[in-house]
Amino acid sequence: MLTNRQIRLQSRPKGLCAPGDFQLTESPLPELQEGQALAKVKYLSMDPTMRVWMAVDSYLPAVAIGDVMRSGGLAEVIESRNALFKKGDKIVGLTGLQEYVLIEPQSKYPFQKVPSIPFVSDTLFLGALGMTGLTAYFGMTEIAKPQKGETLVVSAAAGATGSVAGQIGKIFGCRVVGIAGTDEKCKWLTDELGFDAAVNYKHPDWKEKLAAATPNGVDIDFENVGGEVMDVVLNRMNLHGRVALCGLISGYTNEAAGPTNLGLIIVKRLKVEGFLILDYGARFTEAAMELGKWKMMGKLKDRQTIVEGLEKAPEAINMLFTGGNTGKLLVKV
Repeated sequence: MLTNRQIRLQSRPKGLCAPGDFQLTESPLPELQEGQALAKVKYLSMDPTMRVWMAVDSYLPAVAIGDVMRSGGLAEVIESRNALFKKGDKIVGLTGLQEYVLIEPQSKYPFQKVPSIPFVSDTLFLGALGMTGLTAYFGMTEIAKPQKGETLVVSAAAGATGSVAGQIGKIFGCRVVGIAGTDEKCKWLTDELGFDAAVNYKHPDWKEKLAAATPNGVDIDFENVGGEVMDVVLNRMNLHGRVALCGLISGYTNEAAGPTNLGLIIVKRLKVEGFLILDYGARFTEAAMELGKWKMMGKLKDRQTIVEGLEKAPEAINMLFTGGNTGKLLVKV
């Protein structure tokens, strides 16, 4: 009988995740019933929204104390009594932080099969061709609506979503400026991803550098951070600029989510729209095909930070808020 290791939420974190907030448990897997399938989890997707799920009800209910911590992941079917899945199928979906996931016949959050594409790693379907890439795609194409010659600023630009959003901006002919937290990340954005400029917000003169990098103001803000970063970008916005509000990660581990200067939305007649990737579920295939085409053409590049071991997942979650990752953050189970 197989044993499943699982990471369960023990208490709601205050600030960053602490050792006592989770418990690593082991339990035997039940015998497979008709309609079920069993998959072995290969990689876990670490995403800022996990910190929200630990704390409060949002677009999904908060994870209950004692439950397996919710997360996305990539798994391989090892046994099946479900006609939709066969042994060897690779799937992505909400696996949770565990070694094995049981696929139910009428799951509220169904799993999707991963197509086998030559020279494309399966893990891309958790990143550039997965939820983070799709988030960047719809935020840019449906809300930001970039036009050639416009200036786009992307916060958390070296993360999984921001790095793709900025590259989409370049594909549409924008001047793209990224905001990141280390000089190394800024160099990656400009030298490898083709951003026109990148600013390290930890430098004392970063505001002046952002102004110098956006001499014609800012037409589009792809916003992941909130707080002071968003305040500064809003000050640079042009009349009738657009803000695609993807996340406010500066406030996920403390009280200061910001921004504080919302009056600028009125003064500058800005369009600010928040969105969730779930809004576009019916169009995932269309978007993934477009992202895949850009990837194959060399217009879309990515990087992954991989942490080894299920037990390291809580530490990996913190990396999202301390700047410890570049590109997509994964845990290899």
